[in-house]
Amino acid sequence: MKHLISKPKLLIPIFLLGLSLFSCSDQIYQTGFDEPEDPVIHDLSEWQNIAPGLHSAFGSTGKRYAYRSLPVNQNVKKWSGTAWKGERINLMLLVWSAEYQQNIRISPGSLYSRNASVIDSTRIIIHPVRYVLTDEFLSGCGYRNPDTISVHLVADLLENNQPFNLIPGSVRPVWITIDIPHDIEKGIFTGNINIRAGEDFSQVLEIELSIPDHSVPNPSEWSFHLDLWQNPFAIARFYKVEPWSQEHINMLRSYLTMLAEAGQKCITTSIVHQPWGSQTYDPFSSMIQWIKNSAGTWMFDFSVFDQYVELAMECGITKQINCYSMIPWGNQLRYFDEDSADYIIVTVKPGTPEYEAIWKPFLHQFSYHLEQMGWLEKTTIAMDERGLEEMKKTIRLIQTTAPGIGITLAGKYHAEIQNDIYDLCLFINPPVELNYIQERAEKDKITTFYTCCARPEHPNNFTFSPPAEQTWLGWYAAAQGYSGFLRWAYNSWPENPLKDSRFRSWPAGDTYQVYPGPRSSVRFEKLREGIQDYEKIRIIKKALKQYPETDSIRQKLDKTLEMFSLQNLSEKPAAHWVNRGKKVLEELSGPVEK
Repeated sequence: MKHLISKPKLLIPIFLLGLSLFSCSDQIYQTGFDEPEDPVIHDLSEWQNIAPGLHSAFGSTGKRYAYRSLPVNQNVKKWSGTAWKGERINLMLLVWSAEYQQNIRISPGSLYSRNASVIDSTRIIIHPVRYVLTDEFLSGCGYRNPDTISVHLVADLLENNQPFNLIPGSVRPVWITIDIPHDIEKGIFTGNINIRAGEDFSQVLEIELSIPDHSVPNPSEWSFHLDLWQNPFAIARFYKVEPWSQEHINMLRSYLTMLAEAGQKCITTSIVHQPWGSQTYDPFSSMIQWIKNSAGTWMFDFSVFDQYVELAMECGITKQINCYSMIPWGNQLRYFDEDSADYIIVTVKPGTPEYEAIWKPFLHQFSYHLEQMGWLEKTTIAMDERGLEEMKKTIRLIQTTAPGIGITLAGKYHAEIQNDIYDLCLFINPPVELNYIQERAEKDKITTFYTCCARPEHPNNFTFSPPAEQTWLGWYAAAQGYSGFLRWAYNSWPENPLKDSRFRSWPAGDTYQVYPGPRSSVRFEKLREGIQDYEKIRIIKKALKQYPETDSIRQKLDKTLEMFSLQNLSEKPAAHWVNRGKKVLEELSGPVEK
């Protein structure tokens, strides 16, 4: 990486001498954010020809800006773009300086059209982007020695708007979101972003936003099947609250709401203790209490499960309840034994009499409880990367014991069982045949894809991944006919996620997409952006089918979608393909008269 370690040059201007030795003296400067120290010594000589004062311009949301690298060729003072009604759009603003700058404030003005329509400034949200520690892909999964990895800062955490300072020779990205009202009139809207520093400096950047007469539906109505696995236990640990206390529930609400507003469809529940073993910093406990009484009868307490599902539904996640898992890692199951007044852990393998003796009573009582709650048709027993033989035996038991419960699998494709699985998520590579996905869709079955720590390096969702790759995922889903996308970790935080996105076993950021607060991230907003594009493509395709004379337009869209392949991504970065795709979407949205 170009901005990493290099020896400071000796012949530089006096006022930049302190900059070149920044790693030894930056304690005297305050950014206003509780960020980690920069672990890299930088050559800051590129800043020596920068004019004094604060500089600002619009940048690209599809790339990352290094903390100590001078933004080159950044002189865009006016941002122009197109957005549909109901859409959230993202902008990137950059501020930088060779000198220490204090008390920088960013404030938006309202956007106005010629017909006096207004997008109020309250719909324009400013997020200074905080830097966290990240690393690199290496070989993907596996133990990572922190002493042998190139550690550096990356801009990812979206902070709530507040004044901040710039240390000498640094850049601060500022993320801007604009939520377009559904009831706004079409037209061209203009307005300003105001930048102030100290008492004297002020600068204005312009926005010109074209809104055609098209609408994106509310996230609850999006067809894209988003499945980001939630970890409520990480939230309890981070905030030091008792799991499932009222304080914990209150905190969970804001995280689930943020996820619902991105179109999330699935509620992640744990029906056994540690279904994934202890692979996360905060292991999953069971939301269902398993009890074996003195008579040898199984009893189950569903109260925590009900509490979490009801909360998630109140927050807007209502389509599906995924229950992990009847094939936990290691095939271990924990229950409370009344005779010994202690927890017992047993290992039971699918297909064995011991396995069925435990799981049959559970399935009978669980399916009855779900039916009473009105959730039976929404619920699936979910498995993660389990083998074919285990799956066949487990599927047979579910279908004969509790046929009303669906089945979810994230893993490899197996022709023998694919018709038994309602929600099938396959690894991104190799791609699945489009006709196979279409056949499943005709049977009201869901087919999605996922990325993980193992591979690919591109595209992926790490803190060092190019942000445009997140948007590319939505386009890829549209191109390949997938129902949506799965990522195993919405908020399985490492020890200190606000400063360090690294984890002991996987590339940095693999375990979470949002930060405590809750605070969003560059990655999460770009993923949401790709999902919106997926919805816009779906709407345009549906409209084109009604008019035979639009064959040429339909062919142009199809040709555009063909660009979104793994092969093309290996040749040019995601930003290239996403920008081309968005340009075509803008053309198909039609002109907007001033």
